[in-house]
Amino acid sequence: MTDAPAADARPNPAYPAHYPEPHAVWSRPEGERAGTPLLVLLHGYGANEADLMGLAPYLPEDFTIVSLRAPQVLAPGAYQWFPLMAAQDFSMSAVEFATEYILEWLDSVRAQHSSVTLLGFSMGMAMATSLVRRRPGGFAALVGLSGFAVDPAAAGAGAAVGADGDAGGYRFFRDGELDGTLPMFWGRDQADPVITQDKIEYTMGWVRGHVDLTKVTYQGIAHSISGPEIAHVKEFLELKVLAR
Repeated sequence: MTDAPAADARPNPAYPAHYPEPHAVWSRPEGERAGTPLLVLLHGYGANEADLMGLAPYLPEDFTIVSLRAPQVLAPGAYQWFPLMAAQDFSMSAVEFATEYILEWLDSVRAQHSSVTLLGFSMGMAMATSLVRRRPGGFAALVGLSGFAVDPAAAGAGAAVGADGDAGGYRFFRDGELDGTLPMFWGRDQADPVITQDKIEYTMGWVRGHVDLTKVTYQGIAHSISGPEIAHVKEFLELKVLAR
């Protein structure tokens, strides 16, 4: 696997100046990526770009797999995409900055690949769902593991009705353009001790009508990823991305 800065992206004035150059780990060298479907891994809170790469051997080998590091530093080797939603410094602007950060990098590599699929764990699922809400039609499929979709109303005064008129929307979410055809896999333990019930309830409401959902629950995995779950993810990717 190669470990290198993710292309030559330069800081975008739309997000904070302290955000670093994007950094990623790739499953194959640059010379072997052209024309392959791309699978982008988005890690959870307090992790880093190496965290999910252990899944790569269990996913379809047709994909080029890349894991991107979140831009906000918590501690050495620990990063976040945006502050926890319960934190005082959380805002929808922070979510917007993170989506802009990823999309700017993604636009620098997208042309090399036949399609782009997102896989996010925990807060990474919040990012993956936010990206498809920000850019409907831009992704082949979506995988969310032990995570949630961001509820703009949780940001209080920062929330607003989106331009598409969706109640509880936000100005950069284009939920009204998601027509329910995007394949999405959502795996979780119903007894997950980390993702709060309000986030689950919001996500359950959001997926209805916005994506073509495959939802599977796994007893006893808590806030983690299991072998059977990854086997199901592999089957999902083969059916919904590679077979199309």
